[in-house]
Amino acid sequence: MRLHGACALLVSLISANALAAEVESLAWLAGCWQPEQGDAGSVEHWLPPAGGTMFGVSRTVKKGKTLEFEFMRLSTNAEGKLVFIALPSGQKETTFVASDVSDESVTFENPGHDFPQKVIYRLQPEGKLVARIEGTRDGKVRGVDFPMKRVSCDALTGATAAPASTAGRDSRN
Repeated sequence: MRLHGACALLVSLISANALAAEVESLAWLAGCWQPEQGDAGSVEHWLPPAGGTMFGVSRTVKKGKTLEFEFMRLSTNAEGKLVFIALPSGQKETTFVASDVSDESVTFENPGHDFPQKVIYRLQPEGKLVARIEGTRDGKVRGVDFPMKRVSCDALTGATAAPASTAGRDSRN
C-alpha cells in the first residue's frame, strides 16, 4: 500500500510540474497575428511567457472602426490546470480549462459557457495560425475559424523602435 501511495504522489508531482510548464510550452503563440481576410488594424498579439503567464489582446477593425476587442490571459489556476481567461468587449470574463495541449495546438473548454464552449489554437506551416471557437448555440453545433498569419508587430503600425539614446527624452529639451 505504501508503494502505491508513493507512486501516486510521484505521478501527482510530475503532473503538477508538467501543468505549470504548459504556459511555457505555448511560447509558439507569442507574437503578432493578422487575420488573413481582416481589415487593416485587425490583430491578435500575444506576449511571450513570463512569470507563469501569457497575455494577449485582439482587435477587430472594419471600415476604419474598432468593432470588437478582447483581453486574454493564459496561466494556471488554483488546481494547477492551464487556463485561458477571456474578457471580450461588452461581456463578462470567462475561464476555459485546457483539455489538450501539444507542441502545435491547444484546446480549452468550458461546457457551461453559452458560446463558445471550446477555444482552439492550431499552429500551421508557413507562419500561420488558426484560432477556432466551437460549441452549441440555439441547439445547433457551430464552429468559426479565424485564420491568421504571423506578422512583425512593428509592421502593424509602420513604426520602428526609437534608438536607445533618444528613447524617453522630452522633445522640448
